[in-house]
Amino acid sequence: MSHFNIILKDNEVPKYIQIQLHIKKLIDLNRLKDGEKLPPIRELSESLGVNKSTVINSYKKLEEEGYIVQKIGSGTFVKKKDGFKNIKRQYSEMFKKINSDMLKSYIDFTGETTNSTFFPVNVFKEVINDVLERDGVNALVYQELLGYEGLRKSIVGNFWGNSVSAEDVLIVSGAQQGLDIISKALLGSRDCVVMEKPTYSGALAVFNWKRAEIHEIDIEEDGINTTELENILKRNKVKFLYVMSYFQNPTGITYSREKKLEILRLADIYDFYIIEDDYLSELIYNPEIRYESFKSMDTGNRVIYIKSFSKIFLPGIRIGYVLAPPKFKEAIQNAKINSDISTSSLMQRALELYINTGYWRNHIANLNDIYIVRYSFMLELLRKYLGDLAHFKAPGGGFNFYLKLRGDIIIDSFDLFNRCRRSKVLITPGAMFYRNVEDGRRCFRIGFSQTDEKDIEEGLKKIRKIILGSD
Repeated sequence: MSHFNIILKDNEVPKYIQIQLHIKKLIDLNRLKDGEKLPPIRELSESLGVNKSTVINSYKKLEEEGYIVQKIGSGTFVKKKDGFKNIKRQYSEMFKKINSDMLKSYIDFTGETTNSTFFPVNVFKEVINDVLERDGVNALVYQELLGYEGLRKSIVGNFWGNSVSAEDVLIVSGAQQGLDIISKALLGSRDCVVMEKPTYSGALAVFNWKRAEIHEIDIEEDGINTTELENILKRNKVKFLYVMSYFQNPTGITYSREKKLEILRLADIYDFYIIEDDYLSELIYNPEIRYESFKSMDTGNRVIYIKSFSKIFLPGIRIGYVLAPPKFKEAIQNAKINSDISTSSLMQRALELYINTGYWRNHIANLNDIYIVRYSFMLELLRKYLGDLAHFKAPGGGFNFYLKLRGDIIIDSFDLFNRCRRSKVLITPGAMFYRNVEDGRRCFRIGFSQTDEKDIEEGLKKIRKIILGSD
């Protein structure tokens, strides 16, 4: 019974929750082993000086969460839960079951794209009509292997100037397809890839599927540790480094100019290439953050650049592009052709006209005006409701905050995810962003792209109650 000498406090946390959290911590720390028998209800209630109903409720909560099993006639036993190992599967399955109508009943902190209500539908409808009038049937059936030339020229003219040509641009169906075709074209089994830790789950899935040898480097406040990177480079023949240069998913970290220059220098010395996933760099709220991609600083043709329009335009319009060094252009283009013949011709032409008429810049300016207010509001309330329970950094842009629970907090992000879900609040547990899901046990991501100010406050209040065990 020495494990169960719990000092119960007279505070806002009910005693049955205090007992439950104490036993759960003992199981998580492996002080109570799988299959070990727990004290009988009467014995534990007498030892702690509480009613039997208090212990019964504690055991009931533990059983609901998969920590224990009660066997009639035998007693109560520890049952090591394997839920955390399966959290990625459970997370994806949950969203398969929740349709758009059901999602409206939740406070959704998981969003990674702009809210569709901010999309100028009427303007885009006019643009599509103009495209059909201008291009006729060609808008629907005419396809070019690299993507619509007008869109490729538009991307060069509006975003790159003379630094690239239209022939360098390959249109793809979003950033994920860009990653897929790069891996398909250039990555062999057991090739060495370096990734940020934590990182985008979609990139992890691609490189794992290709059976790459993955090395992870913890991300710091201005990007990965370059000393650690060089140590890996000295011991391994690295083919690619995958980075998200702005408002990294999930941490929100932005690479400093110094880190970018050092990584580009190392790429030249150790002969590796950088896959730059330019994520949400349009949404910069901190004026001290200056936009300058790895690609724009690349003088040695070391960067494969991926950009998606889907995150900030309209998720249903799956369009992005890839810029590759001359060495890889043909292989990547062939991989795209073999994957599918072309991304939607009509949508490419509509996006081209949308960009060239100035609607795109107006749309981005409008999104910045909307989301800087929401970002500032959420930052203020995070400090108010969770600042004493978790550590986080203000990213200065993008859609997300990444939180790490304070060391003495007992609940882990898997339990937090499940209990939030039952309270109609959706968060993203840290396990989604690590190869070893256990590394994400203390972390979770919450975003504000789909939530208004009322929902943000209500949701953060609920999360606080759940962390404190008073939900």
